Amino acid sequence: MIENYIYWVSTALLSLLYFASASMYIAKGDFVRNAQAELGYSAAHLVPLMIVVKILGPIAILWRFNVAISDLAYAGMFYHLLLSASAHLGVRKPKGSIPAAVGIILLAASFVTQNVVRENPSPYAPMAIIHDAFK
Repeated sequence: MIENYIYWVSTALLSLLYFASASMYIAKGDFVRNAQAELGYSAAHLVPLMIVVKILGPIAILWRFNVAISDLAYAGMFYHLLLSASAHLGVRKPKGSIPAAVGIILLAASFVTQNVVRENPSPYAPMAIIHDAFK
């Protein structure tokens, strides 16, 4: 039962983080372009791509119309969050990596508990470990 709450709360918060970030990318495009330029990225082509990714990733996890696509979204989000945190730490702005660190924690909680809640299990989520930990 607790796994159910962990999954839905972590997945909802992770999705909210991504949707809020996509909204900021849309509403404050100049700010985002300047912030990414400070990190050393060419934001002219990166911002529109990230808007699409930040919307489609959580949709793939929440809707889960295909387990493989959902797992791919988890992997993509993991690498995105890891690279985001690394980019902020690399330019000596550790406060900028806090949302990515929170995102990684939420992503891990969601990924690890997904098989308990979802009908079609992911072959990559450690289902047996979760059941043993909460018994």
